[in-house]
Amino acid sequence: MATVSFKGATRVYPGSDAPAVDGLDLDIADGEFMVLVGPSGCGKSTSLRMLAGLEEVNEGKIYIGDRDVTNFPPKERDIAMVFQNYALYPHMTVADNMGFALKMQSLPKDERTKRVTEAAKLLGIEEYLDRKPKALSGGQRQRVAMGRAIVRNPQVFLMDEPLSNLDAKLRVQTRTQIAELQHRLDVTTVYVTHDQIEAMTMGDRVAVLKDGRLQQVDTPLGLYDRPKNVFVAGFMGSPAMNLIEAEITDGGAKIGDYVVPIERGLLAKAGNDKTLVLGIRPEAFHLADEGLAVKVGVIEELGSDAFLYGIAEHSSLNQHIIARISTRMHSETGAIVHLAPQPDKLHLFSTSTGLRLSA
Repeated sequence: MATVSFKGATRVYPGSDAPAVDGLDLDIADGEFMVLVGPSGCGKSTSLRMLAGLEEVNEGKIYIGDRDVTNFPPKERDIAMVFQNYALYPHMTVADNMGFALKMQSLPKDERTKRVTEAAKLLGIEEYLDRKPKALSGGQRQRVAMGRAIVRNPQVFLMDEPLSNLDAKLRVQTRTQIAELQHRLDVTTVYVTHDQIEAMTMGDRVAVLKDGRLQQVDTPLGLYDRPKNVFVAGFMGSPAMNLIEAEITDGGAKIGDYVVPIERGLLAKAGNDKTLVLGIRPEAFHLADEGLAVKVGVIEELGSDAFLYGIAEHSSLNQHIIARISTRMHSETGAIVHLAPQPDKLHLFSTSTGLRLSA
């Protein structure tokens, strides 16, 4: 096991003006499960490939433990990678696939068999060792790919969107298994995904990237409760946070005819801005006699929860609003309801900088 450190790591692809990864500084603890998350093109997979030695580092350094591995070839980095497409040899059995890297290392057959059997038992795929990959489901193939990484006893696991080819139900089941397995093995793991639900449920910490730059790194709840800027606020959470531009007025922020009460000291942090961005999670709204007027569009009944999707018509804008409501509420499409946010669950951001306004 080992720590991992990116020190100003930058990757610029030939012919490109903007870096794919721009000065990444990130320290990952020994045994930590770190998730890199962000939209397509944010640099998360490039960062992982730089760590693996599959992409050149144009500036900065990368360390695994105390070793500067910036210019090391992949085979000298003591890492094991799990890809989204499994990358299994179709003509080999599961056992041969899992033990192939060990065979290339000229490890004795008895030792190979022992490691493969132990990994298969850990992953619950002992009965499939004599089968070919085509006889397995997608989830089973992914476990074989993980087993191939486990048998190598690497210092670091790298996982590049390993669940993206699975159906929704299997994805939920497998992400739980991966998180549990990682904690049992206690191996430093860097996991890339574009799915923020995976990031929230799996990572010890989560690093959010946008346009090649690190936006924030924190625990999942830290990101959810105290997003550093508008991008993180809107990206983390499902359904997404409501982000509403509001006019700064005496004692609060005005949306249409409704004024959300906010402390003067906090409003003062907006500086010369005339407006601020008000962030409200769907669960922070409640039905009230006075509040933001919202025209009901759709109500999704989910059993234990229901989500109201509507439009707030204010300041010549049609603002889409999502609120979590009681499953027993029945409103017709087009009806007007009033939603008020819980004061202690508001998130305020600067309109000019996008940064969080904190007391």
